[in-house]
Amino acid sequence: MEATVSKSLQLTTWNSSDYTVPTLNNSMRLYTRYEKNKSKRVNNMLNCNHLATIKPAIGHRTAGLKASCTSQNFPASLLKSETFIAEEDLLLKKKSEEIKPCLSGRCIYLVGMMGSGKTTIGQILSEVLDYSFFDSDKLIEQAAGGTAVADIFKLHGEGYFRDNETEVLHKLSLMHRLVISTGGGAVVRPINWKYMHKGISVFIDVPLDALAQRLTAIGTASRPLLHHGSGDAYTQTFMRLSKLWEERSEAYTNASVRVSLECIADKLGVGDVCSVNPTQIAIEALVKIEDYLKE
Repeated sequence: MEATVSKSLQLTTWNSSDYTVPTLNNSMRLYTRYEKNKSKRVNNMLNCNHLATIKPAIGHRTAGLKASCTSQNFPASLLKSETFIAEEDLLLKKKSEEIKPCLSGRCIYLVGMMGSGKTTIGQILSEVLDYSFFDSDKLIEQAAGGTAVADIFKLHGEGYFRDNETEVLHKLSLMHRLVISTGGGAVVRPINWKYMHKGISVFIDVPLDALAQRLTAIGTASRPLLHHGSGDAYTQTFMRLSKLWEERSEAYTNASVRVSLECIADKLGVGDVCSVNPTQIAIEALVKIEDYLKE
């Protein structure tokens, strides 16, 4: 599915004595577009200033190569790895087809700490479920005229960002057939859970040490609650993540289901949670959602 979605919100401004601050109003209009083919299909859209087509890729992972080869001169390990990937994709497709009717169009909200892979997993889920995908942080950035989250924090403070985050979640909660990747701190406001509980919330639980390794490798400059100055990057990142976890861990328990990378790694018989790929996480998310819907 090619989900054509809006990525901008309309803004008004108010003037202070020092500077002009953009504020979100209620002009993010929601509407529904009906397409006619063999059956009437509903696509949820946001009124937009420009459109972007999201085409998530599934199953494109690099396979390690070994020296042994088959008679066709292909590395045996590559063939084995590609077989596993194909099997995973088939399982993902099968599970998504089983769960679609049970969802009844309900939105799926992905929550979890920064760097837990919510965006990548969300894109995979939206693809197989034929849903549209939104990243709440990206919507807020584009609502602020393309201002990055880190700069929004710096210019206007965390409270301003959280207010806009709540409004975005409110607007999205009025829609159907969406997969939404939320910011790591979206869980701290009870009002946000009121909106997310209109759908199904999925907590992507990744161990802090794995998150710290991942975030240190890619850098923390774009993470306003994580960016640090001097000192060992990994240690500083891990300590800050630990502090955020203390503040948020209880809130994450409000999620409808929990997807633990440690549990997935145990099932797969791998020792490192970093070996668990996004498709495997997406499959586990669908299994957990199915169990939740059966309760």
